Amino acid sequence: MSEVDWLSHLLQIVTVNGQLEVRCAYGAPWRVVWGRAAANEIPYHIIVKGRAIFEDPETSTARELVSGDIILLPHGAAHVLHDGSGQMPIPTQQHQGSAGWMLSENDGQDEQLDLLCGRFFIAPPHDRLIRNYLPTNLLARTNDGLGKDGIGSATDQLASLVGLMRMESAGDRAGSRAVLNALSSALFTLVLRAASESEKAPEGLLALAGHPRLAPAIAAMLADPAQPWKLPDLADLCGMSRATFMRHFQDRLGCSALDLLTDLRMSLAANELKKPTISTETVAETVGYQSVSAFRRVFTEKIGMTPGEWRKQAHVGRARGED
Repeated sequence: MSEVDWLSHLLQIVTVNGQLEVRCAYGAPWRVVWGRAAANEIPYHIIVKGRAIFEDPETSTARELVSGDIILLPHGAAHVLHDGSGQMPIPTQQHQGSAGWMLSENDGQDEQLDLLCGRFFIAPPHDRLIRNYLPTNLLARTNDGLGKDGIGSATDQLASLVGLMRMESAGDRAGSRAVLNALSSALFTLVLRAASESEKAPEGLLALAGHPRLAPAIAAMLADPAQPWKLPDLADLCGMSRATFMRHFQDRLGCSALDLLTDLRMSLAANELKKPTISTETVAETVGYQSVSAFRRVFTEKIGMTPGEWRKQAHVGRARGED
């Protein structure tokens, strides 16, 4: 793992599982409405073929999605997809496959749409970390500059992954559910990689990781959150003065470097507290706190419960098979 592999470090702390749920085969006119997702769920949509209008009622915004586009909703917002005609949608029929996902189709003969829909699951309290540092909507375009950076480019890899998902969902073969879920999990990582490497990275963590001068700071904090990082140390890694570093960091992330570091430490602590043989004192030291009382105070403030309450809840969840 390279020293700047911030994404692998992040996904060692935050585990993301994916699941394909619906494949839509529609002819215009069509319209699909999704309600708000649960706090630990991130819906995603892949336009395999055709086009769709994506609407976010909360922000009253709309954008056109075309073949090869992938959109994630890290905040789980309610949203609508439609063909843009404004006509009454044709009724749909649903068929449940043995692989676990559903085929939804209509009898429309006009412009055709092939759409894959699913969601990612992020265990608490890491869902809060994702919501805080990823944008409301995250769009990756596999057809933007395909091949421009060679076969190893993030967009090229995404296009290949989408092709695999399309082929796997076209049949009902043994192991299809497991394969599609594994591909969905990989999809999350590749979308974040493509977004951070794009020329116009969205706001939040992706803009920070894609910034050539600020990336060393985020990589260092993710690689070793327990390190007693101080602002001058992080600024030095980026070749900036303390004041310049603070300004650029705040502009791109909307919070300070120490705020992000604290959130990373609490997410790491939540993982450690699930281990029954490790004491709270050891966890506090593992995530960079010399004072157990200070650790308890910050953990309670960020997570909404004490370390002891979190540990008990995690053990109950494990007993029920939720972990």
